[in-house]
Amino acid sequence: MAKPHILILGCNFAGLTTARYIHASVMDEATITIIDRKSLLTFVPNIPLQVLANINPAIDLQFKFMSFLEHDGSDFIQAEVITIDPETNVVFYQPNERLGHPVRKIKYDYLVIALGNRLAYDQIDGFAENGHSVTDVFLGNRLRKYLHNEYKGGPIAISSAVFHQGKSDKLPTGLPVALTACEGPPVEMSFSLAHWLGKNHKGTASTIYLSTPAKVIAEDAGETILHQLLPMMQGMGYHYQAETLGIKKVYGGGIEFNDGTSQEAELAILFPDWQPHTFLKEMPFTDDQGFVITDFYMRNPDYKNIFAVGDAASITVPKIGSLGHMEAEVLANTLAKDLGIISGDVKPMEFELLCMGDMGGIKGFYMRTNEWWGGKESHLKMGVTPYALKMGFKQMYYTLGGKIPHWGLALSEIVGDHTVL
Repeated sequence: MAKPHILILGCNFAGLTTARYIHASVMDEATITIIDRKSLLTFVPNIPLQVLANINPAIDLQFKFMSFLEHDGSDFIQAEVITIDPETNVVFYQPNERLGHPVRKIKYDYLVIALGNRLAYDQIDGFAENGHSVTDVFLGNRLRKYLHNEYKGGPIAISSAVFHQGKSDKLPTGLPVALTACEGPPVEMSFSLAHWLGKNHKGTASTIYLSTPAKVIAEDAGETILHQLLPMMQGMGYHYQAETLGIKKVYGGGIEFNDGTSQEAELAILFPDWQPHTFLKEMPFTDDQGFVITDFYMRNPDYKNIFAVGDAASITVPKIGSLGHMEAEVLANTLAKDLGIISGDVKPMEFELLCMGDMGGIKGFYMRTNEWWGGKESHLKMGVTPYALKMGFKQMYYTLGGKIPHWGLALSEIVGDHTVL
């Protein structure tokens, strides 16, 4: 009897971790294939550090994961996913290592969609000419060269576009709604950039103008943390504006917002709307935006053999890596129970924000909270230890090939919650 075939679409943070967790859970009881458009994982969270250190992010932030998949016995195909036919359990893909391949197809018994998102910079008027960011190697190097070679010390605006969160009556009830996809990076960039400005005699925190389309920046951090964070930042001299309603246009001298206000800026560092991949928008298992509908076991309610994890999943809001990691573990256990490998109850997804960011000067911040989802946990720490946790996570991820031990996040929480240095 043929083993069931588990097909995973996407091999970035959520996809790679899910693939490794699934293999560990099902072992030889299934065959596993992963499809991704690239054979390298870019460690995006650390791009800002490389930018400010004037180091090309491609040098050590592009991780080769192939040997880990080979060790597991999983197959990998480098290709663009073209579309999915959920009625016949077929995925159509086009190998892209070299141009000219025909479209091919592959059948699955279980499908895991971990394709991440499409960053809609092309929806920000003027971004190509006047916008900057840190979300990939190209944009990181563009900003790095400007900061270290051209920047004259003028105002720096850091802002986010409006996020269009998906809706569906098939989603679990009670999910919070966000106006931005993730504002940990803008907060981190503000802290670390202020340190860089001072170190290079280019300015201070007062050089930075931080804004958000929402009622408050990083709303998912919860009221307890924000009541500590925002007064501290304003006391340090940062300029702050909320409820801009999003970015209307970025031009040579600044940003125009949808609320009619504008901000003068020599440099505009922007974070876009996070959208699903285009072909998903027409799928019968996605919400009104194209994110994959799942329950808290990461399974689609209509197509029981289709799962999603990470940014591609509708319930993943905010779009942060720690949620993808938690979802990967839930999904792997759910599949293992389906295949009869484990018999006990599977614990459903429980949301908690875990965020570690750089502040410059070998210091960092740590946030752990579930307040936004109705919980009572709320921890904010700053110092050397959170920075060490952030850098240590990268090294652990590289060493273990994305297969973070089950105690990894728990240990980070214990250390982070009790930071004294």
